[in-house]
Amino acid sequence: MAINRYTFSTRRKNLLGQNIVSNSRASYVVYSAIESGAINYGVKILEEGERLDTIAGQAYGDASLWWVIAAASGIGWGLQTPPGTVLRVPTNINQVIGLL
Repeated sequence: MAINRYTFSTRRKNLLGQNIVSNSRASYVVYSAIESGAINYGVKILEEGERLDTIAGQAYGDASLWWVIAAASGIGWGLQTPPGTVLRVPTNINQVIGLL
C-alpha cells in the first residue's frame, strides 16, 4: 500500500451529513519532526521549472512522495510553490515512515 498524505486521515461527516476526509496528521507529524530535529534533512532552493514531485522522484524514487517535502517545508499546496522557495528534503524516507 502506498503512503500518501491521506493514509492516516479519518473520515467524518460535515454539517450537511456528507462524508469528507479530514486532513491527515501526517503532514503535522512530519513538520514537527523536522522542527525538533528528529528527522535529518537537506536544504534545496527551488529553481524555475522544478516541481516537488520531480524532486521527490529523484530523492526517494517515488514522485508520489512529494507531500513529504511539502510537509517538511511547511508548504500547504505543492503546485503553488514559487522558485526561490527553501525546501527541507528529508534525507531518509524510512525515518519519515517510522514516525507515521
